[in-house]
Amino acid sequence: MKAAQDTQKPDLCPGLLDVESIRKDFPLLARKVHGKPLVYFDNGATSQKPQAVIDALKRYYTEENSNIHRGVHYLSELATSLYEEARKKLRRFVNARRLEEIVFVRGTTEAINLVAQSYGRKFLGAGDEIIVSAMEHHSNIVPWQMLCEQVGARLRVIPINHDGELLLDEFRRLLNQRTKFVSLTHVSNALGTVVPVKEVVKLAHAGGVPVLLDGAQAVPHLPVDVQEIDCDFYAFSGHKMFGPTGVGVLYGRAELLDKMPPYQGGGDMISLVTFEKTHYNVLPYKFEAGTPHIAGGIGLGAAVDYLAGLDWDQVAAHERDLLEYATQAITKIDGLRIIGTAQEKAGVISFVLDHVHAHDVGTILDQEGVAVRAGHHCAMPVMQRFGVPATTRASFAFYNTRAEIDVLVGALHRVLKVFG
Repeated sequence: MKAAQDTQKPDLCPGLLDVESIRKDFPLLARKVHGKPLVYFDNGATSQKPQAVIDALKRYYTEENSNIHRGVHYLSELATSLYEEARKKLRRFVNARRLEEIVFVRGTTEAINLVAQSYGRKFLGAGDEIIVSAMEHHSNIVPWQMLCEQVGARLRVIPINHDGELLLDEFRRLLNQRTKFVSLTHVSNALGTVVPVKEVVKLAHAGGVPVLLDGAQAVPHLPVDVQEIDCDFYAFSGHKMFGPTGVGVLYGRAELLDKMPPYQGGGDMISLVTFEKTHYNVLPYKFEAGTPHIAGGIGLGAAVDYLAGLDWDQVAAHERDLLEYATQAITKIDGLRIIGTAQEKAGVISFVLDHVHAHDVGTILDQEGVAVRAGHHCAMPVMQRFGVPATTRASFAFYNTRAEIDVLVGALHRVLKVFG
């Protein structure tokens, strides 16, 4: 990764976002923690919400609250219209071919479990192989381990190098006639590595193998076009892309979703029920059992509207500037080592400090108003790969600034004083 050349510290560089204006859209960023201005660098865990999303949630519960799809009264029809309009926005957001390819779920984790238990249990069997990578979040490991136990399949793992980059040659070596599914992260939550997903998909499809991508950490930072990537499934969560918690999306090719059995049974995923037989609903409702997170879906639509109003070239330039500036600044700190130095990274820096546990680092940073994540980041195999028990992770969003990075650096020097 190229180091930043500019040693000055302006929050606004030529061609970058008007960050100070954007920050006014996020009310929580104005609060104080322990008497210090909040510096929020835990965006990889969840992002803050713009006022437009907060207003959409409030408006639903105060003016539009009703159940959807089954009611014939005004409020039900209004709520249904708003919810389905959000689905249309999400189709455009990832450029899905068809509206029915957008399935509302609770988040990335449920989306992956849905595919594992629906597609996996129908189409995989004993001796088949599933490929994941060594940088996966637990939610893209455990569901496949569970499936392997259920059907007798085998999990294979693509190794990564010491920079945290996927070893494509090893992926090519792992692909064989027994390979029946590939499930990889698009952007690593623990390392920030951006995986070359188009090449991965091309290699897998050459052998007729479908690919699921965990996009939880990608959608807040990168434009995602599922047709251009050519993946078969794409999973992401609302709360990491400035929307509500408890709602997310599974994109799936319609021809695959059509062949898959329902993941859960109950209301709204059926067209007819008798005690002898149940007829399932059409896509995407076949996979949306029960009353959904209606407010969450509408709020996620508001988040998509907000993101659509940004210049993503400017977003990319600003986040790249933050990453380079932060990398240059913290590598000057004695005893600090960055874990994950891939050439292509999104806005994540994970690091360790000599002789200081990550939880102690996080606790002292918190006293300075700096919110980071400390631990294994639900990616224990990554920690094992690098031989560390945990890391401190600073994860950035487009509303963060260079000045906040300076606060982080100052707080890290305080850690050194405490443990020096």
